[in-house]
Amino acid sequence: MKFGETFMEYLHGEQEGFLDKCSHVEYKRLKKVLKSCRVCRESRDSCPSNGHDDDNGNPQLHHEFCQCEACPLCDQMFFSELMKEASEIAGFFTSRVRHILHLHISTGMQGYLLRFRHCFTNDQQAMVQEGRMLIEYVTMNAIAMRKILKKYDKVHSSVNGRKFKSKMQSERIELLQSPWLIELGAFYMNFNERDGGESNKFFSYDLHSTQPVMTMMLPDSVKLEYNLSCAICLELVFNPYALCCGHLFCKSCACSAASVMIFQGLKAASPESKCPVCRAAGVYGDAVHMLELDLFLKKRCKEYWKERLVAERAEMVKQSKEYWDLQTKFMIGY
Repeated sequence: MKFGETFMEYLHGEQEGFLDKCSHVEYKRLKKVLKSCRVCRESRDSCPSNGHDDDNGNPQLHHEFCQCEACPLCDQMFFSELMKEASEIAGFFTSRVRHILHLHISTGMQGYLLRFRHCFTNDQQAMVQEGRMLIEYVTMNAIAMRKILKKYDKVHSSVNGRKFKSKMQSERIELLQSPWLIELGAFYMNFNERDGGESNKFFSYDLHSTQPVMTMMLPDSVKLEYNLSCAICLELVFNPYALCCGHLFCKSCACSAASVMIFQGLKAASPESKCPVCRAAGVYGDAVHMLELDLFLKKRCKEYWKERLVAERAEMVKQSKEYWDLQTKFMIGY
């Protein structure tokens, strides 16, 4: 079955009620625009002259009726609409995942009330069901976007589609590179292991190889791998944070790279501080604390996690002592 048919089946399938509340890629309509553009291009190639001569007496080409080379219709339709759709999809996905994870890892009185409520309702099963729908939602739309951009480049013999994908990455709305997708995968596996949930057809992992990874299965047996090693210490991430650019680091490593102390946190980093990997500036202020991923690693690498916890606490105590010694010397004047 062609992807267009699969995508339309998905939009009108069992999740139709869920999808009514959110945006999706207008795959069918955009494909029609591409088809019209291809017909227009073939017409131009078969009609090299419009019957008029230019100022030099040469036959004038048919460009006044067809401008497929520049293709202003496609450019305006695709790159403005796809950017809008990608932003809306990423925004909806992020907000819903944050809501689910907030409920799952709530502490204090809110956590107590939620656990008490679970005695009477099956809220956690509902959360997992919504998580499954969100995974399918973001993957189907991401694949639709990639396929339509690839088709755009094929029709126009251009690289504008690839450039647009790079722009989405720089704008931090590339759907399959969202740190919230990794968090949702960790939540999904945490729940399945603890409560015997449905078999996990989306995610798998290998934490004991030289490069620990979480693998996500996409339709058509396509695999997407997320590297779970810190780019600074080169170890499995501990107390992980994802910067706005999407790169994962241990909290202590990220704080060191941003020249802030662990107890101060990444929000204390200067706006000029850059990611150690991609050198993007201003990526620390809205860093995502990957709590579900940390819980996932804590359960599966207990000894390693305990060792890192002891080391981080010792480093935090050392930094705190140095910080307050400096503050005391400053206040008393020596």
